[in-house]
Amino acid sequence: MVSIGSKALPLRKSKTSYLTEASFMAGEDYSYDKRGRKSSMNRKAMKKGTGFNVDHSTESLSHSVPDGTVKAQKFSKHQNALVPQTPFVRKQVDPETAKYFSEIANVVEGTEVDLEERSVICGNALEETRGKEIELATDYIISHTLQTLLEGCDVHHLCGFMRSCAKDFPCIAMDRSGSHVAETALKSFALHLQDDETQSLIEETLSMICQEIVVNPVDVMCNCYGSHVLRSLLCLCKGVALDSSEFHTTKSSTVLAERLNFRPSRLDENNSQQLQQGFPDLLKFLTSEMLNCAGKDIVTLQVNQYSSLVLQTALKLLAGHELELLHIIPVLIGCNMENAVEGNYIEVTAMRNLFSVMKETAFSHLMEVILEVAPETLYNELFTKVFRNSLFEMSSHHCGNFVVQALLSHARDRGHMEFIWEELGSRFKDLLEMGRSGVVASLIAASHRLHSHEHKCCHALAAAVCSENEPPTGIVPRILFLESYFFCKDKSSWNWPKGVKMHVMGSLILQSVFRLPSQYIQPYITSITSMEADYVFEASKDSGGARVIEAFLSSNASGKLKRKLVVKLQGHFGELSMHQSGSFTVEKCFSASNVSLREAIVSELLAVQTELSRTKQGPVLLRKLDVDGYARRPDQWKLRQASKQSAYKEFYSTFGSKENKSSKNDSFLLEAHHTSQPEKLKMLRKEIDASLSTAAAPSLGSQFLGHEGSTTKLKMPGHKRHPERAEQHGEKFTKHAMDGDVLKSKNKRQKKKKNNGGTEHIAAAAASKTIDDAIYHQKASQPDDQKTKKRHRKDDSSKSSMKKLKA
Repeated sequence: MVSIGSKALPLRKSKTSYLTEASFMAGEDYSYDKRGRKSSMNRKAMKKGTGFNVDHSTESLSHSVPDGTVKAQKFSKHQNALVPQTPFVRKQVDPETAKYFSEIANVVEGTEVDLEERSVICGNALEETRGKEIELATDYIISHTLQTLLEGCDVHHLCGFMRSCAKDFPCIAMDRSGSHVAETALKSFALHLQDDETQSLIEETLSMICQEIVVNPVDVMCNCYGSHVLRSLLCLCKGVALDSSEFHTTKSSTVLAERLNFRPSRLDENNSQQLQQGFPDLLKFLTSEMLNCAGKDIVTLQVNQYSSLVLQTALKLLAGHELELLHIIPVLIGCNMENAVEGNYIEVTAMRNLFSVMKETAFSHLMEVILEVAPETLYNELFTKVFRNSLFEMSSHHCGNFVVQALLSHARDRGHMEFIWEELGSRFKDLLEMGRSGVVASLIAASHRLHSHEHKCCHALAAAVCSENEPPTGIVPRILFLESYFFCKDKSSWNWPKGVKMHVMGSLILQSVFRLPSQYIQPYITSITSMEADYVFEASKDSGGARVIEAFLSSNASGKLKRKLVVKLQGHFGELSMHQSGSFTVEKCFSASNVSLREAIVSELLAVQTELSRTKQGPVLLRKLDVDGYARRPDQWKLRQASKQSAYKEFYSTFGSKENKSSKNDSFLLEAHHTSQPEKLKMLRKEIDASLSTAAAPSLGSQFLGHEGSTTKLKMPGHKRHPERAEQHGEKFTKHAMDGDVLKSKNKRQKKKKNNGGTEHIAAAAASKTIDDAIYHQKASQPDDQKTKKRHRKDDSSKSSMKKLKA
């Protein structure tokens, strides 16, 4: 026993909290705070029996009806099917032990204990748990103290505690109190892994725990508490953060953004990330042995919501390991691996069962991850044997349609798109009427990613919302309000609804459409540019509608058509900028406008500058649009905008790819002329030189360069101490910078295509080069008499120095 001293505080008051069993709904997950607990996951004291409590955490989620029957919740009869297990009887802790750990808690949680003494006290207290680990870890009060001890002890006492309770670890992990203790221990392991000397000790301890888990993994996987602990253990073995939402659960918005090509795949991000120290062999052992030991219960694991989450995490962590995935995935879909050969993993009986089980909520989520990580050979077999000729039937189901979305999002080649189009190409209207707009959105995104059937997708979508004898003006409004339009009985009399929120998936579909080449989306361009000014303003105030307008302004449409839409928002830019989402729309409108429209936008923002600067987004927007610069010197502001846009236009006309030339021309001052490239370059250079040389007077040049709103500031060494030398150096520097920027831009042409942000940075450098070019021409055009005077002064100074030497 550890000596505490006379200042030990009395026994802490019992903490009471409650847990609602019915709160554990399908697909719900639990995130822990720094103490390993969540307010919505508090534990409720059970009062069934004296001297012990029975853990009922594995009870099926159902409601008892007065007549004695059981009324199931939303889940199917298989959703929460669990393997029968012996209930764990929690023993009561004796009063002396409870008092001791209460005193320990008062000392350890106090502020007067330094770190070194705290570690010793925590280690000594953990030694007193020998033989009582499961009773103490599953006690509601003492489990809090154990968490504190595990956080404060050294790695040797931590490993000693976990080894001592390794045989009871599954029971501790499945307990509502013990699961928090197990989570805290795993987090402490992750912290100690930063020390290379402790890795072997931790690996041995984790190996003992994994060997105990695989004895009966189904109980732990299907338990709501054990599922979370097991996922954290898998993450620890991989070397990723234990509280990573990417592996525990994934937000639906993140998955949707990946499927519609709005963000890169998580697999690519995870492969590029630098992982912490992990144990890959232990991860493969735990995953494979869990499935081998649970082979006879695979049907239960497929449809149980908690085991589904464990299997999803394991698949995501093994992404890229094809050998392991080729062994695991066939087992998960119910295939016999004894007769499996490459190209023939899926049996006929498994195909039939798979098609029906995919309509279960838990397995549909699991199947989405399987399609995401499956090696190409297995994906092709799944596509051919399971999904082909069944895509529309599966899309019609409320769970199966998400599996189809995952299938479309991970189609590997144009051959897959051909088969997909045969089944779904003529069913766009049927899918939208059934509320399966996500399938349509995924199909359009897949066509864009694979550059296949893009025009056909756009035509099919337009035909689904607009008949052939109708003008295309109603296409965009109807897609923005998909539910309102398709639920309308008389669609011919449908009008823009007032005060109705725009359809989220409809706005995402339009965003995907406006990313396609302009020659494919002419009806959509006609529709959005024909909208009334009031409707455009109402759409810009809606979060989904604003993203659609921004997508159009970033599309390949001509600058003239974009400015036609921007003009309809005149008089409302000040109001839009006050909204956080509207500020992005204002910025896009500014980029797509010419100088006169830009001036109108900045004038409206200047009127609300005081109020706008107090908002979260206001200072950033005011700085990007250089509203202060416009307020001080409007003429110089307009000159900067004109020179910047001309330089951007020249740069992209020279180095831009064919795809992004048209997409960038809309943000330039001048319209593109149908002339040859050399003639265009000469003409643009003359315009840049003429505009900048006339505006940049000797007294104005330095102000123009040093203005805070300019693109770049020219800084040369020795400028302050030796102004004449810096000026001469600046002339040479400008000449070399012009050639150097051109060479660098040519060398980085391929890299620029992949990174638009880098392209804009290079374009900004080109704008800076243009300004330097103007200064060079200005200096070159100085009168000859001034140059001769300078030479005479130099000659006079040299003569005087020679006279002094002779004297």
